[in-house]
Amino acid sequence: MARGKAAGGNGGKAVTLAMVAQRAGVSAQTVSNALNSPDLLAGETLERVRRAIADLDYRPSQAARSLRTRSSRLIGYGVAPTPPSISTSVLDRFLHALSDSADSAGYRVLLFAAPVGADDEQERYDQLLRDHSVDAFVLSNTHRGDRRPAWLAKREIPFVAFGRSWSARDVGDWVDVDGAHGTAEAVDHLVAAGHRRIGLLGWPRGSGSGDDRARGWREAMERHGLPVRGLRQAAEDDAQAAQQAVAPLLDGANAVTAVVAVSDTLALGVYRALRERGRTPGTDVAVVGFDDSPAAALLSPSLSSLHQPLEEVGRACTRLLVHRIAHPRADPQRLLLPPELVVRESSAPRRPDGAGTAHTDPRPRPE
Repeated sequence: MARGKAAGGNGGKAVTLAMVAQRAGVSAQTVSNALNSPDLLAGETLERVRRAIADLDYRPSQAARSLRTRSSRLIGYGVAPTPPSISTSVLDRFLHALSDSADSAGYRVLLFAAPVGADDEQERYDQLLRDHSVDAFVLSNTHRGDRRPAWLAKREIPFVAFGRSWSARDVGDWVDVDGAHGTAEAVDHLVAAGHRRIGLLGWPRGSGSGDDRARGWREAMERHGLPVRGLRQAAEDDAQAAQQAVAPLLDGANAVTAVVAVSDTLALGVYRALRERGRTPGTDVAVVGFDDSPAAALLSPSLSSLHQPLEEVGRACTRLLVHRIAHPRADPQRLLLPPELVVRESSAPRRPDGAGTAHTDPRPRPE
């Protein structure tokens, strides 16, 4: 009989699975299903069992569960090195939501170093399967030519990706944020604010998510009947590189009145380039970023940015992965979530004279 952690309301005695079953008025097998295959139970039954588990503070022994199911209850997640940027911190929200939801489902997330595109990338995954008996993987930083999804699928190893595979052959389950929807929403917002020459500062072509965000900008501009030729520039995700790359959009007789940046880091580069020219973000040129990083609200003026629902992404990744583990032959599931535009001072309406923009946000700027 599996025994859990001693409950405070049970006289210090270890709570057993049978006790939970008795409290919920179900069989021990039903309690086991609630813990290991919750999708097998009706909603009302599952809720009744979960209430009993919570009431008794039942925590099944991980060792006993592993022996019984031949499962480690470990989910591998590779952490890739990234250059410092103000956008990096947004992934912390995703990882926390993933870890928390995995814990609720009875799993633990095992972090390991996984340099993107390394020659021994697949070997790292294979070693985790051999040495730690990892049950499944969550992938992130998906990119064109990513070999991991096909490698895992061929070996029938459960996985879910945060990000599409960006290839002609879409493999496996994934959850992603709809970048094209986000940049299109940014363009719609800027058009409503009176802007007509709206530039894009993106990443170099070939990045799946970067190209997707650029597509949203282009299609929205065309939908509004606005020109796009010569209004796209690119830089790596670095503020200094962005400061230099955005120059052609800001200078000359046909300079833009607004810039959509595909990350908050690039938006910071636009801020620097404007100030280098004696101009003010939001007043002279509107700026919209992407990620809604913690720095966005602290910049002066505060930065309008697209908020990614990373907490929801993390929970959805766990949900899809647990389903894949329980149903390895099920059809792939794909979930595309829209970001939300958070409007701040940097994208206020244009002044009536057409020269730049005017602040209408009554909130005081941060010191």
